[in-house]
Amino acid sequence: MAAMARFQLLHPYPFIKPSIVLSKSPLSSTPIFTLNANYCNYHISGSTSRRRKLSTTSAVASNSESSSTNAESSYSIVGDLLDYLNESWTHFHATAEAKRQLVTAGFHLLNENEEWVMKPGGRYFFTRNMSSLVAFAIGERYSIGNGFHVIAAHTDSPCLKLKPKFSSSKSGYLMVNVQTYGSGLWHTWFDRDLSLAGRVILRADDGSFSHKLVKINRPLLRVPTLAIHLNRTVNTDGFKPNLETHLIPLLATEPEKASSELNDKMNASYSKDPHRQLLMEILSDELGCKAENIVSVELNVCDTQPSCLGGANNEFIFSGRLDNLASSFCALRALVDSCASAEDLANEHTIRMIALFDNEEVGSDSYQGAGAPTMFEAMRRIIACLGHQSVGECAFARAIRHSFLVSADMAHGVHPNFMDKHEENHRPLLQKGLVIKHNANQRYATSGVTAFLFKEVAKIHNLPTQEFVVRNDMGCGSTIGPILASGVGIRTVDCGIAQLSMHSVREICGKEDVDIAYKHFKAFYKTFSSIDKNLDVDC
Repeated sequence: MAAMARFQLLHPYPFIKPSIVLSKSPLSSTPIFTLNANYCNYHISGSTSRRRKLSTTSAVASNSESSSTNAESSYSIVGDLLDYLNESWTHFHATAEAKRQLVTAGFHLLNENEEWVMKPGGRYFFTRNMSSLVAFAIGERYSIGNGFHVIAAHTDSPCLKLKPKFSSSKSGYLMVNVQTYGSGLWHTWFDRDLSLAGRVILRADDGSFSHKLVKINRPLLRVPTLAIHLNRTVNTDGFKPNLETHLIPLLATEPEKASSELNDKMNASYSKDPHRQLLMEILSDELGCKAENIVSVELNVCDTQPSCLGGANNEFIFSGRLDNLASSFCALRALVDSCASAEDLANEHTIRMIALFDNEEVGSDSYQGAGAPTMFEAMRRIIACLGHQSVGECAFARAIRHSFLVSADMAHGVHPNFMDKHEENHRPLLQKGLVIKHNANQRYATSGVTAFLFKEVAKIHNLPTQEFVVRNDMGCGSTIGPILASGVGIRTVDCGIAQLSMHSVREICGKEDVDIAYKHFKAFYKTFSSIDKNLDVDC
């Protein structure tokens, strides 16, 4: 049993003898799911194939269904999402992986600090702080003043972050001081196998500096709970940890003194702090650099348990960071797959765009958040570039009036054990499609018009949708939707995939909802213009 447990830890995706045929999507070169009996295979470009058992209830075509319509309906991105989640332990890694996939798909990397050169039919993107990203594809028939069709999401999730002075020692243990980021369910972080990931700044021998991402792929930290024998009332009074004194991960037992070998490797300041020295050595081993060359760190505490399928029929996705990497990935793939070939943009009059922002969980007011003018500055630059610098303010204003924004953030699915927490007529279910979010007090940016237009896209493509309204006696969260909608007056709908355990270290969503969201976003890019031109509420 112990050997099997070790194997499953090292190989989280079960290798099961499949009975499958692997075919290709009519809209992409990426292989798709095609089932014989109960199994399927998926392949990520540049990696080895992995086999994953899937539910027979999934909307997947049989081998006899060879039409392009059936093939498109059978296409699933669930396997790719799981790999994206497992790669994206932090917002930095999520952005870097999105960048890699865009480059692989033929998008050209732009630099915000340099002049942009682009043309109709081109596909481009840029990153900011390596934690936010904007990508776009320009229609071949785009003309100045036409709109942008945008899907916006965010890359950050509630987590623990190392404090600048993270070294702490208590009762013979080396501890790591952390800050809480966002509104997490912090009790779920106790008794988990945790590690560290993020970015570091390295000093090279020539005095230059470089930015590197790092991820320690092994359990490194743990926040232990107090034994019930020492806290007899915990099950009746509740678990109420003090976030400053109780939520401190263990790193190691405290040595009597730092080894002379380690001291020789570290500079004077580190050698005075064997605790910091130990962590720098771990990071330097992972990066293949000298510990003294690490001049700055920005690290998150991360759960090491891999994202996976779960449930009796493998109908659920169990993972951390579903809020909001599931939305980010669906948007990314919808953009990439909606312009995979030149023909996809040949008759497009608009610009298709995604914007993945950082810091949504703490209000978006940052250089890399939705509160910054990143996306709208990019729109102005695109218009100016395509207009050869001969366009004025009115061109941007007209473009915004023709534009539409989908703010995609995870939604609250009804909890079977707490049904009374939902308004009785608005209880989103898992596996039933995207949730349209409404709030009369503008915590969501959805209006009757924007909801209609977005649902009309789904209606044309036979995709289900749901509605969510918070109870009047409960508070309501918000999204980047109202921030962006009010920034320049862009029409906006707020929507999301229904999930449970939001802001837990381990969340749940429906597997089928991921594919529905992807198809809905892709349909939005391809058909929204034809719907929008038939409705004008201000004429």
